[in-house]
Amino acid sequence: MSTAYVPQQPQPTQFGAPPAQPPSPPHASEATRLLCAGVHLDSVYRDRVIEELHLNEQRIVAPSLGFDAARVLAHALRARRLELAWAGAVIGLWLVGSALSGGLLLGFLVPSLMLAIASWIRGRAGDPPLYRRVPAFFLRWWGRLTFAGYLVITVLAAFAGSDDGSSYESSYDPYGGSSGMPSLSDLVLPSESVKPWQAWFALGVLALVALCIAGQRRQFARVMAAELSSQRFPDAAGDPAEQEQGARLQRVRQRIRLEQHAPLVMYHEARPFCGAGTAFDTWVLAVELVPDPLKKQQPLSNRAVLEKVRPLLAQLRVPAEYAGPGVRDRLRQLEIDECVFLPAEGLLRREDAPYHPQAFEEHRARAVEEGGEKRRHFLRIRVGGWEEELVVTVFVRVHTQGRMLMLEIAPHVLGPVREDFKDADRTAHRFRHNNPLGRAAWALARVPGSPARALITLGRTVVYGWRLLTGGYANALPDGPALSVRELGSTPDRSLFQDMDVDRYLKSVQDRVAHGVRAALADSGYRTGEFVQRIVNISNGGVHIGRVDGSTFAVGEHASASATTGGPAPQKGPETDGHG
Repeated sequence: MSTAYVPQQPQPTQFGAPPAQPPSPPHASEATRLLCAGVHLDSVYRDRVIEELHLNEQRIVAPSLGFDAARVLAHALRARRLELAWAGAVIGLWLVGSALSGGLLLGFLVPSLMLAIASWIRGRAGDPPLYRRVPAFFLRWWGRLTFAGYLVITVLAAFAGSDDGSSYESSYDPYGGSSGMPSLSDLVLPSESVKPWQAWFALGVLALVALCIAGQRRQFARVMAAELSSQRFPDAAGDPAEQEQGARLQRVRQRIRLEQHAPLVMYHEARPFCGAGTAFDTWVLAVELVPDPLKKQQPLSNRAVLEKVRPLLAQLRVPAEYAGPGVRDRLRQLEIDECVFLPAEGLLRREDAPYHPQAFEEHRARAVEEGGEKRRHFLRIRVGGWEEELVVTVFVRVHTQGRMLMLEIAPHVLGPVREDFKDADRTAHRFRHNNPLGRAAWALARVPGSPARALITLGRTVVYGWRLLTGGYANALPDGPALSVRELGSTPDRSLFQDMDVDRYLKSVQDRVAHGVRAALADSGYRTGEFVQRIVNISNGGVHIGRVDGSTFAVGEHASASATTGGPAPQKGPETDGHG
């Protein structure tokens, strides 16, 4: 089974190059599908999604660039319900088995606890430090050997009975104790002798636990082959997770879908660009507006500069004249819009945020020229590459004040989805097509840690329910987003191809922005030489030196500098490219 999905390309027409293939809607994008698979795979990620989007109902959702956070939340809640049902079945089997086996199964809880502690010591890092890895390794294998020891005791007890129902008293101690002295197994195993039927019952319960574990993984594999498959995922109406009718889920889902793709961004003061990814070479440029004596000066507004920039950016969508009909460059789907950032502080209700189109237009009209601190207007340019797994967003802000022009460029890169989420199709396919022996071995290997995992699942659910009932989140004052579930499910590691695409997108957009600003300056009768020189220096990673007055400076890895006296100080320092 192939997990790669290549969208169908448009066919050539007699009028030349075909129109750009429309991108997948956010609810059907590959990034959304992989994040939905991730909430079924990773319980920690699932809990973070539910806590941010469902528990903290007062928080406005972060901008969802190229994906649908509401659908991810729906799958997170469904995955938690399924996991809770399987955890309840496992706990029930252990409780009933412990009672009917005369307490024999209680001995298996000791190695289960060891394995849980070993997992906690190691942590979730891919490459944990040595002081975590070594004790976790020894404790994990100690727990496995201890479980094997108890299993040997149980098997011997099952086969040691006679026809008259006589019992079996074990002298084996998995901790190395002699038969004549008290050991840890004497404290955990029941004091009375073990009957064969009790040992057989304990083995049967362990087999049923393994069947539950295998059934849970098989259910995940069915989900990946059905509603989360590449073929069926675009049909949101047929997704069982979307058919849930809980009142709180419906209310939260409506708010998320109103806010997540709106041009109005309600932000937290400490995290203004939450959801856009990692900042990438943010810079601010300020140049003096020097009139050109050969031209007639005209008023230069922020709106006039942006209107010069937009058509130049739109030209990036146009393929080369002789490129042919098969152009698939992501720049053909480049998105350009204007957004306004408003702080969430001060709202009394989440519903009071001005998402109505008329209210947004009023904010945009005032924010574009005011140059405020809290309310900010940006031109937003977005490229969703690699099926929305690699999102490059450039925020551009222009402001003129005191015969100075300030240009702010804030590029952000949203990294690819986590590797284990991307491998969800392979994981499910491998389990479905494995032979019965392989599936049985996979399930049996997870039996020792099953009671601890099930208890942790039940405990997290109880804690979440208590917080939901007593936290007062529904009536809390609105707040900006604390995190983005897309950022939480992404990795900073990119392939070489992806790094090349990031550089290409950013350089293309920044070059067009700089060209548009230069054209606006020239058309308004201002000199452009200083602006062009500074743009060149910034593009080359150089350093601009505005003025050197009786100072010493050096640029370069092995450069040196010494002070000079006696000569006239230069009125304006040189500009260097920063390469020494």
